Amino acid sequence: MFTNYFKIAWRKIQKNKLYSFINILGLSTGLAACILIGLYVFNELSYDKFNTNSERIARVTMEYGSGGSSEQTAVTGNKVGPQLKRTFPLVDSYVRTMKSSRVISNGSNAFDEKNILYADADFFKVFSFKLLQGNDSLALSDPYSIVLTKSVAKKYFGNENPIGKTLRIDDVRDYVITGIVADPPINSQIKYDILLSFKSLASAKDEVWFNANYVTYLLLHKPSQITRLQQQINAYMKDVSKNELKTNNGDFLSLKLEPFEKVHLYSSLNGGLEPNGSIMYVYVLGIIALLILLIACVNYTNLSTAQSMQRSTEIGIRKVLGAGRSRLFWQYIGESAIITALSILLAFLFSIILLPLFSSVTGSNFSIVNLLQPSTIIMVIAFGIVASFLAGAYPAFAISRIGLVKILKSGFHGSSSGGVLRKSLIVFQFTISVFLIIVTIAVLRQLSFIQKKDLGFDKNQVLVLPVNYKMKEGYEALKKAVSLSPGVLSVTGAYDDPVFVQWGDGIAADNGKNQKKLSVTAMPVDLDFIKTMDMKIVAGTTFTPADFLLQDTANDNKNYRSTFILNEKAVRDLGWTSEDAIGKTISKGQEGTIKAVVKDFHFSSMHSPIGPLVIFLDTSHIREILVKIKADNVASTLSALKSTWNDRVPYRPFEYHFLDESFEKIYTTEQRAGKVFTIFSLVAIILACLGLFALAAFSTLQRTKEIGIRKVLGAGVGNIAFMVSKEFITLIIVAIVIASPIAWYLGNQWLQGFAYRTSLSWWIFIVSGLAALFIAMTTVSYHAIKSAKANPVESLRTE
Repeated sequence: MFTNYFKIAWRKIQKNKLYSFINILGLSTGLAACILIGLYVFNELSYDKFNTNSERIARVTMEYGSGGSSEQTAVTGNKVGPQLKRTFPLVDSYVRTMKSSRVISNGSNAFDEKNILYADADFFKVFSFKLLQGNDSLALSDPYSIVLTKSVAKKYFGNENPIGKTLRIDDVRDYVITGIVADPPINSQIKYDILLSFKSLASAKDEVWFNANYVTYLLLHKPSQITRLQQQINAYMKDVSKNELKTNNGDFLSLKLEPFEKVHLYSSLNGGLEPNGSIMYVYVLGIIALLILLIACVNYTNLSTAQSMQRSTEIGIRKVLGAGRSRLFWQYIGESAIITALSILLAFLFSIILLPLFSSVTGSNFSIVNLLQPSTIIMVIAFGIVASFLAGAYPAFAISRIGLVKILKSGFHGSSSGGVLRKSLIVFQFTISVFLIIVTIAVLRQLSFIQKKDLGFDKNQVLVLPVNYKMKEGYEALKKAVSLSPGVLSVTGAYDDPVFVQWGDGIAADNGKNQKKLSVTAMPVDLDFIKTMDMKIVAGTTFTPADFLLQDTANDNKNYRSTFILNEKAVRDLGWTSEDAIGKTISKGQEGTIKAVVKDFHFSSMHSPIGPLVIFLDTSHIREILVKIKADNVASTLSALKSTWNDRVPYRPFEYHFLDESFEKIYTTEQRAGKVFTIFSLVAIILACLGLFALAAFSTLQRTKEIGIRKVLGAGVGNIAFMVSKEFITLIIVAIVIASPIAWYLGNQWLQGFAYRTSLSWWIFIVSGLAALFIAMTTVSYHAIKSAKANPVESLRTE
């Protein structure tokens, strides 16, 4: 019996190729979107939970303040971990980590490794990274020890056993390989290619509270102790600030604990080991996935119901031949099962094809292995079973319950309640589509606003070259050689990219009324920094070689004098005008003179307002060479720079990036959101149009006789097309009215996260509404025009 059901179902699918194609395409598209989004959502929600001790781990963050202002950062001083371990019995272990890049060579092969992590000896005790070779308690215990991931070990040594061998770092020192670790999973906030012993750092020898360069983790004895420990740390740090750090007048240093499992999705602090995710985006994507899936199922139900209008004769004959309600019901369920099974297979195929694109859009490194996990397959099959029943249930029940006499007399007609439901679902579908259109435009406008906003400096055509410890010996000679290369306009050095400065510091000044202290962002630079970055000096003059002569380190720095450039915000916070600030004395560890005031520029994300900044001369902290080049003949300029680099720095590969690339990275999350919204808005619109196509087919089938009579009475094609289309225009307008206030509210809530933002202009809602109307009318026009051109004689004869 069941075999016969499936045979008939397959014949019906072949007979109605267009409807079957739309059914399968719609359902498979919706399923594929849900599979991919589900893959991302589950990956985000499972972040770091592979760690056995994840509930016992806390990340330590730092908050410090001076003169009433305060700053929060995800990094701490190197004293935090060991001091908290010594002081609080609740702390079992600690791990200090620091991301870095180093040039690593194995003989003649040298690589600029960007993903190196310094870590304490208890790294493998605190985190559940699988050590394939080596002793987990000893691998990072000695200075100049190195642990490689499996993939990196293969890159340097092939199939050889690397344990006990050495790799040379920065052409300065050999490190002994003490372990091989499995590559970190993609759902880990701690990702690395190479681990180095924390004791290898020169800064590890002296414990300092304020050298905030390290991400510190604590392992507690029990998960429930985080709140209790936080209370103890609060009281302890007040005592440290007062007695050890000798802070006063509102100055303070405090430490906060973040549960390890919450860091990725819930932390608002940048500067950790990797960019944070967002629980909001996870929720939004999860909701979009559910809505897309619901739209796909609704479309299938509408299409199945529309097709049922053409099957009244078949159903009547079956009933005459003795088919009961149960047989008719299972016949429809069988057809639904076949369509759903084909849709599932196609959905997996679409997912596999689109996986690389989806990984690129979301910034995740998904593979087919992640997609074909047993849990994913079981979940999708379970959905298929449920969807087969639910999607086929309505037409099955609706048709099987109609009496034989009624079917043979007048055919099958949908109920008024069913019509209301179907129209409501169309409104629901287009409400979602219009909402997504509006939100997508809002996100893209904000990204465009960020791109076009005047940053206060020119980020274009600025090449960034790395500077490491060994290179500092020949830094001046290298900088001069770079400046002489053809195509180079200006050269300078800096500690950080000016698009995202992370050095926190403090200054003090007597503004004539009182002693003013200020928490600031600080930036060590070289000469020509202002010129190279095309910044605007609003008062004073930029640094000159004479300023270096003031930095007299003789006689125990007694005659040492610094010079500073402050931004407008810092000057205002100190209580001066830009002109008044010139020549004033401030202290940043040592006293110095304000030489210039630079126009405010964006040195961090536009999520935050521009804060106070101090720029000072100090080539000992230079980590980057910034090279302004001509816009023409970039390739030849790069070739010349590479030649100069290879002559001056033969032990390090020539690698660079452009400053505008660093700027783009700051807004990675927003850019991904924009792409995701755009893609899935299109998916939702396509699926909604399929649903509208189904309802238009359903409507015209029900009104065949009416259309025929109207044509006999003289109605033209335009009149008939408008009659068929007007109810859908009403539905779309209702959807626009519902979607607009929701999108306005949520869009504004999202924009509030930016200190510098665009607005949701009225035209966005007009454009979105007109786009939805145009798309809907294009979809409906097929059935409207077809029914209007139909021969009324054929319509009335059929009726």
